[in-house]
Amino acid sequence: MPLAMDGLWLGVRLLLLLTLANFSPIVARRFLGERWAAPLDGGLYWPDGRPLLGPSKTWRGLFAAVAAGALGAPLLGFPFEVGALAGAASMAGDALASFAKRRLGIASSGRAFVLDQLPESLLPLLVLQPVLHLPLVVVAGVSLAFVLLEPPAAKLAYRLGWRETPY
Repeated sequence: MPLAMDGLWLGVRLLLLLTLANFSPIVARRFLGERWAAPLDGGLYWPDGRPLLGPSKTWRGLFAAVAAGALGAPLLGFPFEVGALAGAASMAGDALASFAKRRLGIASSGRAFVLDQLPESLLPLLVLQPVLHLPLVVVAGVSLAFVLLEPPAAKLAYRLGWRETPY
């Protein structure tokens, strides 16, 4: 396979892995309801009086992302450890975005285009870059694709009744 096609195929596989990791907390909530929904931040507040992360960042979601990444990675040609790492780093990026949104005064589950997508795609790709020897063009391309494709995917999930909000 030519080098450009190798990079494209790698990017598609990484995009699917990130999508799987990021969508799994929504699926877990749908099937588990409020079970194991303890907030990652333990309900703590920052000195600005706002929640550290908010109630939508849960241990259930973190475990779902790590498990889904680990189980899905081999189907995409990656070791399960890479999938688990991608899931964990994706949720770390999501938590970082939530922290930033709370500091900006955006409510939990509030909308912030790019801030909602970029950390949960870029952080795992940067973590995986030395592990998978990812070219930076693949990191940038997959991050951009995730930022652009996540909003319409979220709207579709909302229409299907899988998400509570269309964003």
